Amino acid sequence: MRAAPLFAPVLLGLSLWANAAEPLRVAHLARCGDLLAPDAQQFCLNLRGLTDAPVEVLLNGKPLPASAVRRDGQRLQVEVSRKAQRSGPLWLEQNGAPSNPVWLSLAGSHVLAAGPAEVAKNMDGLTTYVDLVSLIIEEDSEGAVVAQQLADKYGAKVVGAIAPLNTYQLRLPAHNLMERDALVLRLGSEVGVDAVVIEESSAEENEVSSTDQRLRPNADEWAANRFLDAVNYYQRRIPAKNAPIPTTAVRIGVIERDLDFDAADFQQYLGTAKTRNGKPHTRVYGRDATRPDGHGSTVTGVLAAAWDKGGNTGFLSGLDGAGPGFEVIVERNSDAGITANIAASVNLVEDGVRILNWSWGIHRVGARKVDGEEVDSLVRSGLAMSGYEELLEEFFLWLRREHPDVLVVNSAGNGSSFSGADEYRLPSSFVTDQLFVVGSHQRSERDDVAIDDPAYVVKRSSSNSDTRVDISAAACVHASTLKPDEQVETHCGTSYATPLVAGVMAAILSINPELRPDQLRMLLRRSAMTIGEEYDFEPTDAEDLTAPILPSERNFELNNPDVGHSARLDMQKALDLAVKSRSRVR
Repeated sequence: MRAAPLFAPVLLGLSLWANAAEPLRVAHLARCGDLLAPDAQQFCLNLRGLTDAPVEVLLNGKPLPASAVRRDGQRLQVEVSRKAQRSGPLWLEQNGAPSNPVWLSLAGSHVLAAGPAEVAKNMDGLTTYVDLVSLIIEEDSEGAVVAQQLADKYGAKVVGAIAPLNTYQLRLPAHNLMERDALVLRLGSEVGVDAVVIEESSAEENEVSSTDQRLRPNADEWAANRFLDAVNYYQRRIPAKNAPIPTTAVRIGVIERDLDFDAADFQQYLGTAKTRNGKPHTRVYGRDATRPDGHGSTVTGVLAAAWDKGGNTGFLSGLDGAGPGFEVIVERNSDAGITANIAASVNLVEDGVRILNWSWGIHRVGARKVDGEEVDSLVRSGLAMSGYEELLEEFFLWLRREHPDVLVVNSAGNGSSFSGADEYRLPSSFVTDQLFVVGSHQRSERDDVAIDDPAYVVKRSSSNSDTRVDISAAACVHASTLKPDEQVETHCGTSYATPLVAGVMAAILSINPELRPDQLRMLLRRSAMTIGEEYDFEPTDAEDLTAPILPSERNFELNNPDVGHSARLDMQKALDLAVKSRSRVR
């Protein structure tokens, strides 16, 4: 009995030491309270490593007043006025140490995710929301008014909104899928309702992770896209003494859940210092993950991982010193699947993002691979796909109408299927100048060919393909690590080819911000190297990775050897054409 008092202080001391040793991190930030409030918005933060010491909450570098912050253990609730504040990075400081910065958007779009008790399995065996749906209201109607009228009529409640798309989320009085489907049918037939969106599980790309030693390291894989050549070109050409190129800061939105700021690749992004050694540098905002090799960390690492630290190597961070200081915002809105991805995208575009990186996509149940077998991952029912298709259509119509300078870079997918047919894949099947689709390749076994030879790389067998794919890029990268020089896995897939393209697009826009999305597409296609054999423009088959290079993309040379081949990203030549374009797009 006397032993307990002796051990208790020791255990308490160890506990306090452990808490003090744990770094301060923002694990989650989301709208809470009244999601439809037009002015004052509330945000809830889940934290790790918060001690009892005073803590300061900073938004855009300025402390929020103590009256705007409520604290409850490892949780904070902050209230922000849209009139007094603007969207920007939010972080905490305690005992002189900063947390990871997260992006706090005051744009206002937000949807709720279902809890474990609010989902069920449908007839296809997919997890689906029971009582949460979203209504897309006809664009000539007052969305908020119509949504509230329908909620009153059916005993529902408006709980979320993507107002720029006239989309409102309702919580239905449904307790099972039979009741939900009956209400969905009735709501869909209401005057003023364009479509009803239901959610089925999450929307991440579950990429293939591999430790296959035959896969070449990043540097060799990325040599196929002239990664280091591009970094060297930017670092030398932009600040050149004879004819320096002025640059413009570019903001990139990455639709991912989180990344690990404890990883060696991202530790330099704690806090939000805008300069390093007196010069602008890349900055990263995002929620903190608990593992370094997650999907969000790997995708973001291709853009912004520190060099020679551990695991990945970021293209934009390689431009530090010469570049304008890129901002990479990692944001997912909530865990409410595709609808949350679109809500986050709308917010980011309204917050000034020029490039959106969508390393995600889904296939319709029954979609076939090129060999005839059914796609068995990232599938959704026909009911869900029809709603998603309408939501994505509204998004791209809004983008074209309100933000024609924004480009979305989307992964083609890894189902060994077709990327361009809407009965197979979303969102890559949409045809719009503002959607750029990326397939993937990997280094061939041949060492006797030059980099610009089509045989230098081969199509990755899992990559979706067809003429809707605009360009291909290297599929395989290293995951981030907690410690420098740690043994790491290789992750492969179109998810990781996509940020290579998004990164070079951002670098191009930093050189010439006047380029439109259609001009960006043409620039990348004109600068592309080739992959595979010539296909003479026959109907799409399993061998075509991208749309074939056209004579118009080779100065109208009908006999140019590149014509008819698939397009492979050439990062260095793309930057060179961007510099030359400055004198043409004026």
